[in-house]
Amino acid sequence: MRHHSTKKKFSREKNVRNALMRSLARNLIRDEQITTTLPKAKALRPYIEKLVTKARLGSVSARRGIVSQIGGTVEVKKLVDTLAPKYKSRTGGYTRIIKLPARKLDAAAMAVIEFV
Repeated sequence: MRHHSTKKKFSREKNVRNALMRSLARNLIRDEQITTTLPKAKALRPYIEKLVTKARLGSVSARRGIVSQIGGTVEVKKLVDTLAPKYKSRTGGYTRIIKLPARKLDAAAMAVIEFV
């Protein structure tokens, strides 16, 4: 049964699913806008919003926590130094999801996720 199961599994094991979220988060931070499937974008939103909230602190401890979650030091530097200061007065809602037409190959629902 799926009681209290809130996260999508994407037909992947835990380690592969975590690697997928890390990769999507690093790409979003690096490019500030990515195109992916709609379910992946919806799963990425809370993941990245928690990272931005932590990055707003700007402390060494926050940086280390973010590095332990996503792994990329270049992306962490960009997140803490350039992206997070833009959202100092904002209490949440750092990303936006825009739906796109379905992919032709397999008719998967596509979306763009970007920073506001």
